[in-house]
Amino acid sequence: MSDEPPVRLHCFAHSGDGVSVFDGWRSAVGPGVEPVAVRLSAARGGRALTTRQDLLAEVLPRLTTPPSGGPYALYGHGLGALAAFTVARALQERGAAPPVLLAVGACPPPVPAWAPAPHTSDADLLRLLGQDTVIPPASDEGVFLRAMLPVLRADLELAHSLHEAARTPSDAPAPASALLVVASQDNPLAPASIAEGWRQFTRGPVHLRTVPGRHFFVRGGRALPRLLGRACRVARRLALQPAPIG
Repeated sequence: MSDEPPVRLHCFAHSGDGVSVFDGWRSAVGPGVEPVAVRLSAARGGRALTTRQDLLAEVLPRLTTPPSGGPYALYGHGLGALAAFTVARALQERGAAPPVLLAVGACPPPVPAWAPAPHTSDADLLRLLGQDTVIPPASDEGVFLRAMLPVLRADLELAHSLHEAARTPSDAPAPASALLVVASQDNPLAPASIAEGWRQFTRGPVHLRTVPGRHFFVRGGRALPRLLGRACRVARRLALQPAPIG
């Protein structure tokens, strides 16, 4: 067994949900990877995070003083993907050690695109989601989001803040971590073509993997954690390779 510390895979949940979506991942990611669910204030019953500043104040202290000081990776799903990217960029701006892998699931790149405004009414918000077939009318996903509308509304404020910040030029270069884009076959909001748009937000290599399911594929089965576990092990191995002499 290797004496090297595991890759800590910090996981950010999608809009309107807590970290229970990552239950069971520890056995699924495989050896050498330790999933760590990022529980935000709203998920603990505290004040909702609605701005980039709120998010970074909550998360950065946990990543800038890791218990092991070893390699780490970030995965975010939906809004969580925007959060993970925002954190990776902030770490880059602060000169902190970058993640060996940044993985984004079910999330278009932060460029002008479809997104309901935070002040959209509940009825209009559900109608917009239905028109874009993000929520199939009779699906469990539709029932889930209707029940979570108050949280979803706060998450929309956070999403708009993160989108605006991502499009604001930074003095620091883009993150250089390997970027894994995970799309799903039946998700019109984030099809496989989104990978190309993510290239402008990283200096590292961009890889695409497509999995079965709709927008909430993070909530089903072991395929996604297995994929991320393999990606973390590969990214760690590549990060440990000596730089070429030029």
